[in-house]
Amino acid sequence: MIKTKIAIIGAGGLTGKELINLLAHHPHFQIVHITSNQVDGKHIREVFPDLSHLPDLVFQKHESPVPKEAHIVLATPNEVSLEKAPEFLSEGRKVIDLSGTYRLHDKGKFETAYKFSHTKFEWMDKVVFGLPELFREKIKQTNFVSNPGCYATSAILPIAILGNLRKKIQGPVIVDAKSGVSGAGGRTEEIKFSYTHVYENFRAYKILSHQHEPEMEEYAFVGSDPKEIHFTPHLLPVYRGILATIYITFDSPVDPKEIEDKLRSFAEKEPFVRLYPSPEDIEIKKVQNTNYLDIGFKMKGNTLVLVSALDNLVKGAAGQALQNLNLMFGYPETLGLVTI
Repeated sequence: MIKTKIAIIGAGGLTGKELINLLAHHPHFQIVHITSNQVDGKHIREVFPDLSHLPDLVFQKHESPVPKEAHIVLATPNEVSLEKAPEFLSEGRKVIDLSGTYRLHDKGKFETAYKFSHTKFEWMDKVVFGLPELFREKIKQTNFVSNPGCYATSAILPIAILGNLRKKIQGPVIVDAKSGVSGAGGRTEEIKFSYTHVYENFRAYKILSHQHEPEMEEYAFVGSDPKEIHFTPHLLPVYRGILATIYITFDSPVDPKEIEDKLRSFAEKEPFVRLYPSPEDIEIKKVQNTNYLDIGFKMKGNTLVLVSALDNLVKGAAGQALQNLNLMFGYPETLGLVTI
């Protein structure tokens, strides 16, 4: 069987490691090239000795030549993706970018959120936001996917599922989310993400200034009137997982049965969305190491509370990337992501 060849640029980080493990067990993809400037020259088994069934590869620098037949996953910093994505697309390769560089269609909002100038903004006309539950058919037809952020996925999907009820939302939507260290930026040896700083501690960060906030606002209300979102992330003393509590106020009472019907009908047709009877059933441990997004809700008066959970390294990053790769290359969407 001829396999689809994949190169992972920036494969030495947590997301890269997760994607390597998923692709190494996939029947139709073959990893042929991996890069990391930090561990350049090291064998993959030296860097990830805890993984099994790894390809026989050595890490190379980002600038090293990529095999001509390979398609690309970018797990690189934003500034690197800015240059690399157009370069690879111009060579006729399919590209999935896991950075935030090609997510926002408002240049001003991007540069405010990410704090650097976007010099390749013409490529925004060619990119598809890689949330399969909302943009599946577009993903199947494109060569360029921008993978969503982990926090953003946990908020966008629960809000978008509400459909026409989003028109009744009054005032800003409040997203209060908690992430494990691997989803909050703990990819580098910074003191604020060290074990001694996180253990027996809990705190908010990037309050009303997180780069995923404008991403939530752009995609949660596609097909409806835009609404403001106020997002506060928190750092949990755990390794992986995100739990988001979303507060929505409607301009008039809404029947809880209508909410349940919308969420249930959506979850029944989506392989990676699970609806629970109560928001108190939603727990990080139920989604860790899976590609699922779990949702529960409760109504009180005009207020709706949605609770969602996902694994930030899987559905929030590498798993969703594989879901998108499957769609882009015509393979079953769940392949390599569920155990049958």
